[in-house]
Amino acid sequence: MGNWFPRIYDIAMNPLEHTYFKRIRTTLIRKAKGRVLEIGSGTGVNIPYYTNAIKIDAIEPNPLMSKRSYKRIKKSGIPIQTYLDKAEKLPFSDNTFDSVVATLVFCTIPEPIKALQEIQRVSKPGAKILLFEHVRVNNKNLGKAQDLLTPLWRKVCDGCHLNRDTLELLKQSNLSISKIDYHYGGLFLVIECFNEQ
Repeated sequence: MGNWFPRIYDIAMNPLEHTYFKRIRTTLIRKAKGRVLEIGSGTGVNIPYYTNAIKIDAIEPNPLMSKRSYKRIKKSGIPIQTYLDKAEKLPFSDNTFDSVVATLVFCTIPEPIKALQEIQRVSKPGAKILLFEHVRVNNKNLGKAQDLLTPLWRKVCDGCHLNRDTLELLKQSNLSISKIDYHYGGLFLVIECFNEQ
């Protein structure tokens, strides 16, 4: 992957973040309450949108991405602790979190089913799981294009699978899906779940 991807991430996302994505993040992330776990916190783009969290534990395995989040962390009025850990092996006790947030990250997780199991383990019963993800579209030609592009895209974009069906993975998990909003013809999904355990 090299060191360039963390450097260009915010620049590449900037046009979307000032328009459509900002509205999505604002609406979704304000639903995160209490002690919050953020999976794949990246450069900290979600940090300004937390209004109801009392503490945030942010997981980001890429040290260069995590380093770029420090400016946003310093500006936040909420205590934020970062960890260079992976979603598949979270360094927290069972039943710790009131809310979990993951935005545009499940495409990069090597073992997403294991990550979902870990999220359920560290979440309290009834905890909200809030996701904003891009997925494989339900369109024959566009889906095939995503399949063809994914091997190269993964190498260039920090392991991102353009064709990952995160919604299907969630349906296979023990988390309960309560709401799905489709954006850009189903390329992006906002998914709200809760931990039933």
